[in-house]
Amino acid sequence: MKKKILSVLLAGAMTAGMLAGCGGSGSKGGEIKIWVADNVVDFTKEKAESFLASDDQYKGWTVTVEAVGEGDAAGNMITDVTAGADIYGFAQDQIARLVAAGALVEVEASNASKVESANAAGVVNAAKVGSKLYAYPMTADNGYFLYYDKSVISDPSTLEGIIADCEAAGKNFYMDFGGWYQTAFFFGTGCTLTYDTDDAGNFTACNMDYDSDKGLAALKAMVQLASSSSFQQGSSAGDAVNYAAIVDGTWDAGVIQETLGDNYACAKLPTFTVDGQTYQMSGFNGCKLLGVKPQESEDKLAVCDALADYLTSEEVQLARYNAVGWGPSNIAAQNSDAVKADPALSALAEQFAYTIPQGNYPGDYWSLAESLRDSVIGEYQGADDATLQAALKSFQDSCMSYAQ
Repeated sequence: MKKKILSVLLAGAMTAGMLAGCGGSGSKGGEIKIWVADNVVDFTKEKAESFLASDDQYKGWTVTVEAVGEGDAAGNMITDVTAGADIYGFAQDQIARLVAAGALVEVEASNASKVESANAAGVVNAAKVGSKLYAYPMTADNGYFLYYDKSVISDPSTLEGIIADCEAAGKNFYMDFGGWYQTAFFFGTGCTLTYDTDDAGNFTACNMDYDSDKGLAALKAMVQLASSSSFQQGSSAGDAVNYAAIVDGTWDAGVIQETLGDNYACAKLPTFTVDGQTYQMSGFNGCKLLGVKPQESEDKLAVCDALADYLTSEEVQLARYNAVGWGPSNIAAQNSDAVKADPALSALAEQFAYTIPQGNYPGDYWSLAESLRDSVIGEYQGADDATLQAALKSFQDSCMSYAQ
């Protein structure tokens, strides 16, 4: 009898503790902290509060929305998961380290199949580590394409034509040769650079063939472009001057449109020719994801899952596009008239047909790729094939070492 009473008392204590964890003083409800980029703080707060007010089951729950960009969220979460946001936006290349740090919980099972069928396949794959879905797709607009001045560029389809027009007009062509952008050349010639991860987010293998004829063709194309008087290293429109073409993303559409005015135009990336063979520029495509961190309270976790699901729904993705121009990952939202009429998103969508989803890459890869960029612009000018091939072998050996 005493054992039975003790069991009842313990169960009651545990229940009270769970309720206290949810909202304090034993009441249902509590605060949910959300991190998103600065330009969608007000939008997110409005949508989140509307959602919580839409159903009595969420009564007592409140939200605090703070400005923490996708580039900073992962680092902050990993530093202190407990103090971090309950729901947060992040770039897809951070997912492996977030899972490894215990900062993401798997997408709730009843939501997972719906999420996978409603969103573009590449974005869904980017939200997975191993076979498990760890985040809610929010956008499919993280990629790059060509912006150009149509009064200067007569044909945006070839890199050679673009460079000739820029040189003739005394205008600049901007492109970043860093790790994210240099894949436009390497993937364009057919090279591979991907990393495999296990379900814990650890890098288990590097799949790479830059040390090849394909890699040499890509590196020669970069060296050739860097030798043009019109070439300028960089892809930030806010810092670019006197340009007629720039490889950039949707985030700079407004700045570029203001600069080019009536001559504003967009297109997929051009082809490039090396040693008589023509290739289509490729590169990465990426996305923004919304993650939920593990919770001690099952009640709070359920509310966070429901809220994250809503904030990435077709309805909210389309509203977010209308508010700030973020390109949807939701297939139905992508097919809306407004999204399809957007010049930048249309060019990006066309370019995505030639790109690969950006998976998980070690942090050291990006620094190594920046060193390659600097060498292309500097020491590799005028280098022979043997020198370039040796550089590719060294680069590949270093990249592969990160997964050993």
